[in-house]
Amino acid sequence: MKFVIGRNSLAWGLFGLWLGTVLLFWQFYKTESNQTFANAVASTSNSVVNIYTFSNKTSPFRNDSQHTITNLGSGVILSKDGYILTNHHVIQGASEIILSLNDKRQARAEIVGTDPASDLAVLKVNLDQLTPIKLGNSDAIRVGDQILAIGNPFGIGQTVTAGIISAKGRDSIGLNTYENFIQTDAAINPGNSGGALVDLTGHLIGISSAIYTSSGGSQGIGFATPINDAIKIMDAIIKHGSVV
Repeated sequence: MKFVIGRNSLAWGLFGLWLGTVLLFWQFYKTESNQTFANAVASTSNSVVNIYTFSNKTSPFRNDSQHTITNLGSGVILSKDGYILTNHHVIQGASEIILSLNDKRQARAEIVGTDPASDLAVLKVNLDQLTPIKLGNSDAIRVGDQILAIGNPFGIGQTVTAGIISAKGRDSIGLNTYENFIQTDAAINPGNSGGALVDLTGHLIGISSAIYTSSGGSQGIGFATPINDAIKIMDAIIKHGSVV
């Protein structure tokens, strides 16, 4: 008995083999991607800056002033022309603001405006070759989604921590006049304020703002301002100098 395989059957067989191979490699790629946060970090690290603020403190015993560092924090580059989003409390009372970029460059920044009610502030830096972060949609995140927090805890340099979205719409915390926080268990410490909260695709979903702590360190309860809210406030500050 002879078996005859038509050309159409052979073609469909080869197509099925090719499709199966592609699906196998895609599944392997997705599995490998889910095991590391490196791609998300690589795409966002150059968009997060370290912030150092200084103030001139006058000595009560001498008629001179001392230039002392008063605060540490973080910020996120939102545009190529140098607009940076951070927290109001990070730059409050500063006489000089120095930004340190991930590529080792440093520069002075000017305050465009602040909004104490939401604890947000906009800075401007005159540098070229800036890397704006990609914006996400904070309305679309779900409780349980994995996220990363990128900032400058305790001034030791850029640091990445991982966690999940623990809750959405947190208010009545008593931190700001306006509150609509994303809660996360990613380690957020002093110096992380103003830093980026990103999803696993490297898109910005929030600005790290505060921690709930009794010891001064992270206890797994951190709060971030949703980026959808923060962008509206930033646009108003740039356009009007303040938020109405």
